[in-house]
Amino acid sequence: MAINFHDSPIPRYLQLADLMRQRIGRGVWGQGQKLPSLEELVAEFGVARVTVRQAVDVLTREGLVSPQQGRGTFVTGLPPNDRWLRVQTTLAELAKVYRDTKPKIVTIDEAIHNPPLTPQDGLAADRYVFMRRIHEREGQPYCVINIYLAEHVFRLDPSRFRNETVIPLLVSLPQVQIAQARQALTIGTADTEVAQQLQVAVNTPIAEVRRVFVDAQGCVIYLSEVSYRGDFIHVEMNLIP
Repeated sequence: MAINFHDSPIPRYLQLADLMRQRIGRGVWGQGQKLPSLEELVAEFGVARVTVRQAVDVLTREGLVSPQQGRGTFVTGLPPNDRWLRVQTTLAELAKVYRDTKPKIVTIDEAIHNPPLTPQDGLAADRYVFMRRIHEREGQPYCVINIYLAEHVFRLDPSRFRNETVIPLLVSLPQVQIAQARQALTIGTADTEVAQQLQVAVNTPIAEVRRVFVDAQGCVIYLSEVSYRGDFIHVEMNLIP
């Protein structure tokens, strides 16, 4: 059955190259193995021959495959496994990660918005400042984050909140007391907008993390919804025996 490639600003051959790259990374196509023929790839993915050739060219330039005249295309390398970003399970560790990585922050939206709170999250503040950001490392985006910060907290230091990662700053402010901090991780897929911002193909697996910080009065002072590139993130937790 042909793969259903969705409409996307990302060219179809790059989407196909990403899918093929994932197969190589998972060992579906092992080192030294010959890829299916051009006709078989065209039939499986439901794309034009030129699209397959362009995708193979991309992987060839990356050193992952090697086309050999009269023999076919063989797997010659593996994608880099750079899962450097760990999802931490304590607030102190989380703040330390953001302090240590020092991501480049690209703010793409700022406004006053009501956060998508549930009754279980806590009480709502009067107003929230909304910031939509992309975090980059070495020029490559690794997460898109929607932040809802209680306005009375934002007003404590607007300049720093606009230009720094929010969690380490929150933890460092003596006027802010975080009584509870919760996070939930789910696995999803990138829609068109997120795919474009993270520079991945539509429907690429992503990790979605929702974080809620509550003060001593039960008021939600921070809510974030983060979409991480799946190839950048690593989850490790201690199991209680």
